[in-house]
Amino acid sequence: MSTAPSQDTETLRVELGERSYDIVVGAGLIKDAGKWIAPVLARPRVVIVTDENVAAHYLAPLTKSLKDASIRVDAITLPAGEQSKSFAQFEKLCESILALGIERSTTLIALGGGVMGDLVGFAAASILRGLAFIQVPTTLLSQVDSSVGGKTGINTAHGKNLVGAFYQPKLVLADTATLNTLDRRQLLAGYSEVVKYGLIDSPDFYEWLENHAQALIDGDMDKRRHAVLTSCAAKARVVAEDEREGGKRALLNLGHTFGHALEAETGYGDALLHGEAVSIGTVMAFDLSQRLGLCPGQDFGRMLAHFDALKLPTDLRRLNAGDWTVDRLMAHMSHDKKVEDGKLTFILANRIGQAFISRDVQNKDVRELLDTWLKNKI
Repeated sequence: MSTAPSQDTETLRVELGERSYDIVVGAGLIKDAGKWIAPVLARPRVVIVTDENVAAHYLAPLTKSLKDASIRVDAITLPAGEQSKSFAQFEKLCESILALGIERSTTLIALGGGVMGDLVGFAAASILRGLAFIQVPTTLLSQVDSSVGGKTGINTAHGKNLVGAFYQPKLVLADTATLNTLDRRQLLAGYSEVVKYGLIDSPDFYEWLENHAQALIDGDMDKRRHAVLTSCAAKARVVAEDEREGGKRALLNLGHTFGHALEAETGYGDALLHGEAVSIGTVMAFDLSQRLGLCPGQDFGRMLAHFDALKLPTDLRRLNAGDWTVDRLMAHMSHDKKVEDGKLTFILANRIGQAFISRDVQNKDVRELLDTWLKNKI
């Protein structure tokens, strides 16, 4: 992974041999997208896929920039929300793309948040047995996490992201100016993936976030830029070492085993955004670490105080979880992609900045934790 500054933009390289690509971070990239995208196209033809909310802000300027670079552009607009990561929308998207008479040299562009990136990436991996695709992430969560690393997929009735493929983009354009159109809830949801990098293996970054996260959320562009660059650089390093999650990359799932179960129980709707589920799941992972005697109570308390100060979700009270059961949550977790030989995999922590992969957590300990949380006694 290399870093090269260029005026108001910075470029990070994800080193994957023939599949290497750049992550370009800066404000105003969408209006200049043509100059970044044209050089990586096999032929000057693209299909932009976006959702209704994002289209209102960014489809026109992205289309104009591409046409100014003599690139043929078609666009498809889908419903917004996690519900678009479904077999039904995947089928509709593939049929819509094929109806445009595309060829293998056509490139797909995912314009939007993590839902668009995951869905379009999976379509790219599948249509004509593989089309090139480009990520243009417009949310904090997608800029720092889901647009980088090549994980694509859709949700099923059995769990989140259980059907998909590892399929790397040709380019990631992270326009930090798009963060100005996000509401506070979306920013906080994205922040849960930013703070994850500090909690995993970067205590210095975590300390920086303790001091500057409020300014980042409130709109400080320099702080946002630093957070995006640091997060992307961290993920690029991990992906270069472990592209298909055979080892270290699993650490990036801190909070996700619990979080995905919560999302499944809430039906993948607006009641609980992915980043909010990760926030609660991260607190649960640290709580479990503390209960098992692995993590000092002061580290758990320090993390909880930081989340509370930002008003990140940290418990189940807002989810109307009164009729939830431990058995149902355990069943959701049993479908997690990281299950091996029937055993759940958790990302636990010895301290802030010292996370590790554990495959020997006893079910009784998980059940006790869930029972306590469902009774709101944390």
